[in-house]
Amino acid sequence: MATFNLKINGKTQEIEVDPSTPMLWVLRDHFQLVGTKYGCGIAQCGACTIHLGDNAVRSCQLPVSAVGEQEVTTIEGLSENGDHPVQKAWLEVDVPQCGYCQAGQIMTASAFLKSNPNPSDAEIESAMNGNICRCGTYTRIKKAVKMAANPDQS
Repeated sequence: MATFNLKINGKTQEIEVDPSTPMLWVLRDHFQLVGTKYGCGIAQCGACTIHLGDNAVRSCQLPVSAVGEQEVTTIEGLSENGDHPVQKAWLEVDVPQCGYCQAGQIMTASAFLKSNPNPSDAEIESAMNGNICRCGTYTRIKKAVKMAANPDQS
């Protein structure tokens, strides 16, 4: 066991856990931030995506010991009132069906748009590739990412 001071969603929090504990379980089991979902456990589906600094990362394979001083942002911390441009676009386009993968999709899209605010369709498809939606809402996901990138052209 080791003690870690983590900055999660703008708050510094202390936790004592095994250093190899994946951030997914730190977030869900210790801090009750359950918006981050368990999907595959091998970083292949994207349901567990969070931000580490400005980067979208898969929390199921990220040991708490690797976080260091970097800020962690979960879907709960993306915006205070669900008014992040990606969240608003998701609602406008009516992206979710079952909704299970959507937090990971939104976290991937928001990190992507921060680094590429005016992406092409091919860039959106490439960035979102690897976030699996079992309901197959990929067309709506792409439309929502485009809308979030260009909210005035919607």
